[in-house]
Amino acid sequence: MSEPKLSKLELQIMDTLWTLGKASIREIQESFPEKDRPAYTTIQTTVYRLETKDAVRRREKKVGNFHIFEPAVSRNAAQRRLIDELLALFGGSTQPVMAHLIESGKLTLDDVKEAEKLLRKLERKDASK
Repeated sequence: MSEPKLSKLELQIMDTLWTLGKASIREIQESFPEKDRPAYTTIQTTVYRLETKDAVRRREKKVGNFHIFEPAVSRNAAQRRLIDELLALFGGSTQPVMAHLIESGKLTLDDVKEAEKLLRKLERKDASK
């Protein structure tokens, strides 16, 4: 199954669910900073949209009158989808993204060393097949 494409608000809601594990719509809404907090109905509509995208699911038991929602998509899977979409904007080339990360100072030497370790590990895994 393909991972759902998520909007910025959907990702913020998912981040709350990934952090808390499960939450009601009210709990999700209250996790937003007070000055930037969307209306309850906005969160509710967005959570229901996430449910139709199979990104969240309702827990079987209600707490009082409230449905409890939990993530159905992992943070890792959502991040992979976003990165794949970003790379698609550059024709699949990682070079412009890497150049930007380096120039902006967001890619450190430690990051490069970790990436190199992972590449070597994948190379050994491929060689053993």
